[in-house]
Amino acid sequence: MVNILNLESSTEVCSVALWSEGKLVAIMEDTEGMNHARLMASYIQEVMRKGNTDFKSLSAVAVSEGPGSYTGLRIGVSLAKGLCYAHQIPLIAVSPLQAMTDHIIASRKQLKLSDSENLIFCPMIDARRMEVYMAMYDHQNQEIESVGARIIEEDIFNELLENHTLVFFGNGSEKISTVVRHPKAVFIHGIKTSAQFMCKLSIKAYKNKQFADLAYFEPFYLKDFIAGISKKNRLMS
Repeated sequence: MVNILNLESSTEVCSVALWSEGKLVAIMEDTEGMNHARLMASYIQEVMRKGNTDFKSLSAVAVSEGPGSYTGLRIGVSLAKGLCYAHQIPLIAVSPLQAMTDHIIASRKQLKLSDSENLIFCPMIDARRMEVYMAMYDHQNQEIESVGARIIEEDIFNELLENHTLVFFGNGSEKISTVVRHPKAVFIHGIKTSAQFMCKLSIKAYKNKQFADLAYFEPFYLKDFIAGISKKNRLMS
C-alpha cells in the first residue's frame, strides 16, 4: 500500500493531505492567513489519525517546493525533511503552480473549459505589488514556460492571446483581472493552493522514483529573501 503525506505551505494556505491507494483519505486545511507555524504540525498528526495510518506506514512525504512565501516554505520543508529523516522514506518535491494546473485540467468540464489543445494554463502566486510568480502549461500539464517572477502590465500577454486562450488562476491572478482585458483571457476565481491538488503529481513522482535529495534539498524561493532592518538597529547604526 502506497501512503503519501502531502504538505502545502507556499501561500497563505496551510494544507495537509494523505493519499492512500489511489484516493484522498484525509485533509486538514486553513485559508485564513499565515498560520503554518501554529497549525501544520498538528494538522499532520490529525490527518494521520483520520487516515488511520501510522508514520511507519508512510511511503513518502511530498512537499510544495515553491515559489511562494519564504516563511511558509521553510516550515513545510523543515517538517517534511524531519519526517523523512526519522522514518527513512523519500522526499518528493511538487510545484504548487503545476499542482493547481493539474486540478484545473481535471475540472475542465465543471469549469466549462473547452477541450481544445489551444488552451494555455497560467497559474499565478501573488508576489506583492503587481508582481506574480507564474509558469505556463499545456493541456497535458507539460511546462511550456518555466517558473519566473513577472511584473504584470496591460499588454504583457498580447502576443500569446492572438493565437491562444489563456486560463489564469491562483491568488496572483486576482489582481491582474482588471489589467489584462482580452476576450481570450479567461479568469477562474477562488483557486488557491491545496495539498489535495498535489496528490496525483506526488504519486506519479513516487512511481517514477523522482525523489529530492534529502540532504541538500532547499525550497525554490525564486527571489532572495530580504529581511527588514529593525528601527532599533537603524538608530544604533
